[in-house]
Amino acid sequence: MYVCLCKAVTDSQIKESINSGANSFAEVRRNLGVSTQCGKCMQQARSIVETAVKKAPFHPA
Repeated sequence: MYVCLCKAVTDSQIKESINSGANSFAEVRRNLGVSTQCGKCMQQARSIVETAVKKAPFHPA
């Protein structure tokens, strides 16, 4: 489902960003541009990031 209409970012893209190594909302925002336009999606995007971070496999640096 689309989370950010301004940047056409989906929940799947957010989850994939986390699975690819992003570990914070700031990193996902930087990678995908989510919540950089009007900001209406910020709360939902943050929630998806928080849930995905908890479920993501551990990737040691």
